[in-house]
Amino acid sequence: MKPGPSFLRWITLALLVVVLGGLGAMAVNTHLRAGPLLVALLVCLALSLQVQPNLKAFAFTAWVLTFVSASLVWPRAFGRWGGFDLSLLIVPLVQVIMFGMGTKLSANDFVRVLVMPRPVLIGVALHFGIMPLTGYALAKAFGFPAEVAAGVILIGSVSSGVASNVIVYLAKGNVALAVTITACSTLVSPIMTPFLMKTLAARLVPINFFAMMIEVFNMVIVPVLAGLAAHRILYGPDRWCNSTKSLGFISCCAIGLAVGIGLIPAHYFGGLLSLSRGMALGLLLIGVVALTKLVVALWLQGPRDWMDKTLPLVSMAGICFIIAIIAARSRDRLLAVGPALLIAAILHNAIGYLLGYWLARAARLDESACRTVAVEVGMQNGGMATGLAMSVLKSADAALAPAIFGTWMNISGSVLASWWRRRPVLLEEPGRQAKPPEPAIASTIEGAKPK
Repeated sequence: MKPGPSFLRWITLALLVVVLGGLGAMAVNTHLRAGPLLVALLVCLALSLQVQPNLKAFAFTAWVLTFVSASLVWPRAFGRWGGFDLSLLIVPLVQVIMFGMGTKLSANDFVRVLVMPRPVLIGVALHFGIMPLTGYALAKAFGFPAEVAAGVILIGSVSSGVASNVIVYLAKGNVALAVTITACSTLVSPIMTPFLMKTLAARLVPINFFAMMIEVFNMVIVPVLAGLAAHRILYGPDRWCNSTKSLGFISCCAIGLAVGIGLIPAHYFGGLLSLSRGMALGLLLIGVVALTKLVVALWLQGPRDWMDKTLPLVSMAGICFIIAIIAARSRDRLLAVGPALLIAAILHNAIGYLLGYWLARAARLDESACRTVAVEVGMQNGGMATGLAMSVLKSADAALAPAIFGTWMNISGSVLASWWRRRPVLLEEPGRQAKPPEPAIASTIEGAKPK
């Protein structure tokens, strides 16, 4: 079957975005005056993609490239505002993104592993088996500097992210399986990510297993749990979920507890200080969600899907800002190793897709599950890797790989989804087909669906 014009258009656009990124780096490096013009062109590209239904999936990548180019042209703008160091915003922004991921999950996504344990275990095992070892091999093969190499291993050692669920939906895979693999890989990440980094990257940079484990809890598990609570508040069928008094009570208690934790002197928490801050932010977000639902949905009778429309925009803006902060701090290093990191990102991602798919086939999973496992193996949680690089490794250079790899994964995932969408899954057994997404997930990812 020959690729259709739509697929070729997506391929052409993906290549155009990559080329623009490379030209941006060269323009900033050799002709600084061309930098503002490039930023303006990228803004126009991002806005034009935003209004094209068939190409909207690429708008996020264009915005990322826009922010990266702007940070290379005006690095001081992403360094300090007044006396405030913008790098201090990275972990809270990652926590907000993880909170948004949690609002798309429910307790059923964790329980579902009992219903279909074999494909879930295969997906999680391949994810934490293929990607860290591939990252380690690529870091060695390319001879990256120690901190950059540690970042390549780190992006391979984290869990999968919610973006993979969107790609699986677009690719006509098994969304229920994808969400469960994401949930389970996230749940085991506090142990697996520090263990893999200690095993594979300890010779490159100092790795504190306990500190990284606590930071994963702080940055991922606590916000996701808070998101699960917010999911219940937003979509729960119980009467209290739609009661003015109950929502007001929850909002006051959650915000009050968050403020109370924030007022406790830091020395009382010792090594758990970061975890306490994560708990405070999680409680604050729960309180804000309850208060916003009270005002928007009950008092103003506004749209019920306001969270589904708001959080994706907040998450995208947060990721763009995080990447810009990192690029500004490692400007010279990025210009030096950026092209090599892009090639490593392409190889890392492609190996994940290929081995994930064919090893799932070897395990005799059905076609829908194989597509799902391929995406879940090939796509990583770039926000988590970025936050760990800055908060635990304390290295902007180590955060470069997550930034570049994460950008490329959005491009390749969109192209792969378009390819598979044009090739529907053939049922291998009567009644076996991709399960429909949960309502909360469907409402979010429907906007990314090609028209």
